[in-house]
Amino acid sequence: MPASWNNDAELFDLCRQELFTAVVGDVLDKIGFQHQFLPPAIRPLRADMVVVGRAMTVLEADCFTESHGSRNPIMDKPFGLMLEALDDLQTDEVYVCAGASPRYALWGELMSIRAQKLGAAGAVMDGYSRDTHGILELDFPTFSYGPYAQDQGPRGKVIDFRCPLQIAGVHVRPGDMVFGDVDGVLVIPREAEEEALEQALEKARGEKAVRKAIEAGMGAAEAFAKFGIM
Repeated sequence: MPASWNNDAELFDLCRQELFTAVVGDVLDKIGFQHQFLPPAIRPLRADMVVVGRAMTVLEADCFTESHGSRNPIMDKPFGLMLEALDDLQTDEVYVCAGASPRYALWGELMSIRAQKLGAAGAVMDGYSRDTHGILELDFPTFSYGPYAQDQGPRGKVIDFRCPLQIAGVHVRPGDMVFGDVDGVLVIPREAEEEALEQALEKARGEKAVRKAIEAGMGAAEAFAKFGIM
């Protein structure tokens, strides 16, 4: 581990205290990872929500009829493997679900309660969530397309978890770092994590100096020439 943090808990705490997705995204661009933001439709249910943790990836698929007699035994299970995926969440993991069409909600209040009990860090949906009032009361970080109550029960099933995903061209692997705030959700690959976050901390601290200089009357061009940050 680098000098700035000794373990994941310290890293995630640093992110919450000092970082934001814009500065980390800027650094990822600079070091060659230029397609790491999930689609902008994926938003926090409340503007002050922040999610940071390790991806626990979940693959959902549409189903259109009751599938008794399917060649795939998963299709005979209510919700497929969703309950198993939910129960498999670990401390500081983020339930990241993709693969379904946006016809129904992929996350709700009871799932949030279970995830919170397991110490999970939040949920990120490439789709909708529901039970919004309940999730907000729990203060469980949830990022989705927004509220939509239609149930996944007869419409979708989880067919795998802890598997690689792709969301709008962004690769999400189990254990990749997920960092989301009001400006978007970033996936930070493990191979870029140390370099990106060390540089992001340096940049975020530098931006504070730039802000003070501009507030004191320094021009934008002069500030950029002096600090190299804008």
